[in-house]
Amino acid sequence: MSEVNPKLQDLFIGIAGLIGAGKSTLATALGELTGLPVYYEPVQDNEYLADFYADTGKYAFSMQIYLLNRRFQQHQEIIWKGGGAVQDRTIYEDAIFAKTLLNLGLMDERDYRTYLSLFKHMSNFMCRPNIIVYLDIKPETSMKRIQMRSRDVESGIALDYLEMLYQEYEIFIEEIGKTIPVIRVPWEEFRSAEDTAKLIEREYLNMTFIRNASWSPIRGV
Repeated sequence: MSEVNPKLQDLFIGIAGLIGAGKSTLATALGELTGLPVYYEPVQDNEYLADFYADTGKYAFSMQIYLLNRRFQQHQEIIWKGGGAVQDRTIYEDAIFAKTLLNLGLMDERDYRTYLSLFKHMSNFMCRPNIIVYLDIKPETSMKRIQMRSRDVESGIALDYLEMLYQEYEIFIEEIGKTIPVIRVPWEEFRSAEDTAKLIEREYLNMTFIRNASWSPIRGV
């Protein structure tokens, strides 16, 4: 295994992407490779998750507030501990899901405004990632991977919901890339943590915003 650049070991890396993209798997592998602590998306202990998927309209606002609170706690822990970290889904992505719920008529507009207002106030105390690694997959791939992992609570997820999320992600990446460097990684096929670390190293050290990464140049590393 190649030696990891020490500069990666001080980074706060946010991993973004659709449901089922492989964020948790990559976060775990990068954490093991770099020695960075990993902060996972709250799924196993999410007490709203089953209710949210069973009756999305009823629990949409509660779910979004719950996730915002949990990810804000993660941010504060990263700040106080200092050093780098890998985060499985960033706090900024929560707004994508909230907007999609609004567009689908599953979140009340008043609740959405309240959510955005709270998010903006909390953002004054957030620690921005050094980079966001966006795992770019198509909605069809997302659906296949959701089906492969067979989580009961996700059985009702529809393709049109994933398509709307993907459209919002495209807007999100364009906007967030103006303030946080984004490495957009084609992720239709999984890659090793070592390859991905090398990709992050190469693109991050170039220090330009929204890097459309390609795999071929790193094969000889």
